[in-house]
Amino acid sequence: MPADKIGPFRKIRAVSFLGYADAHEGDGLYDSAKEVARMVAEHGLVVVNGGGPGVMRASTEGAHEGGGKAYVATFYPKHMENFEGKDPLNKADKEIIMNNYLDRTLKLLELGNAYMLFNGGTGTVSEFGMAWGLAKLYLGRHKPLILYGSFWHTIMEAFAGNMRIRPEALRVYRIVTTPEAAMEALWKYEMELLKGEHGEEIGMGNGGNIEKAFIN
Repeated sequence: MPADKIGPFRKIRAVSFLGYADAHEGDGLYDSAKEVARMVAEHGLVVVNGGGPGVMRASTEGAHEGGGKAYVATFYPKHMENFEGKDPLNKADKEIIMNNYLDRTLKLLELGNAYMLFNGGTGTVSEFGMAWGLAKLYLGRHKPLILYGSFWHTIMEAFAGNMRIRPEALRVYRIVTTPEAAMEALWKYEMELLKGEHGEEIGMGNGGNIEKAFIN
């Protein structure tokens, strides 16, 4: 789909980027996240991430290159040696500081009107599980869930073949492999939202009640 056929967005206003904190500039994962974020910002959408390095920093940089803004949800642990924390090079436009890791995750899910999931570690897996579970629970009124990378096919096939996954849970996401396809998926979700297939408008920021982020 040509870029000039995408937008303007009215229902989707912010996209949460979730992925590997140890991705480095110059590798495919980092560069892909940055390019998707640039395109998202060019279409007037806010980029949301966890304020750390890797995919998080890449998405902030992409947002700024696209002339947009990046918001981050962070927290500052005292006893968590394996948490990457806030990256001083992730120069977001707004920082929302939460009390703990779980609250930070929920805030990332609340702030985004859609989710862009890249390759990552256990943190990304936990974020994906929460986003996927909520999408299935609110099927028909759920936030768009986009999985970036061909490896997701293998993962989702493994879930479907080995876990007791209900059929509706396999209808709430789209898998894409290029930045252009990511934008096209966002736009298809936007069209569905406008047609009412996902219910009422979903807003950005809802007073800390995570369910309000999914259903009005």
